[in-house]
Amino acid sequence: MTEPTPDSASDHGIKITRVFDASRERVWREWTEPEPFADWFGGGESEVPLSTVSMDVRPGGSWRLTMFADPGRREVRWKGEYREVVEPERLVFTISDQEGEEAYELITVVLTELGDGRTEMLFEQRGSLPAEVYERAKEGWSTFFDRIAERLARV
Repeated sequence: MTEPTPDSASDHGIKITRVFDASRERVWREWTEPEPFADWFGGGESEVPLSTVSMDVRPGGSWRLTMFADPGRREVRWKGEYREVVEPERLVFTISDQEGEEAYELITVVLTELGDGRTEMLFEQRGSLPAEVYERAKEGWSTFFDRIAERLARV
C-alpha cells in the first residue's frame, strides 16, 4: 500500500512524497530498468512500447521513450540525460518532450529505506513551467506513482 503525503506544486516545480511497500532496490528498478519503467510511465491511460525505451543509467547517459497518450493515441517523444546516479538511493535526470530544444525539467528521486520492507520516495521536478502546468504534471505523476504501487503489490 502506498501512503500519499501532502504534495505541492508551484511556479518553481513539484514535490511529491510517497511510501511504497517494497524494498528500496525494488523501487529503484522501477526507475532504472526499461520493462518496469515502460509499464508505469504514462499511468494506465497511455502506452509506452518497450521497444521505444532506451536507458543508459549512468551520469551523462541518455534515456528516451515514445508514449502514445489518450485521447487519440497522441505520440509524445520523451528524452533526457542522467545527471546523478547513486544506486539505489538517488537519481537525477532531465526530462523533455520538446524536439530540438534545449529546454528541460530536472527530476530528482530520493529513495529512503524505512525498514519493514517499506521505502519512502521523494520526487521533485524543477524548471520554468507555468504554475498551472505544474499542477497538471503533479496530477499526472501521482497517477504514475499509483501504477508503481500497483506493480509492487503484484510482485
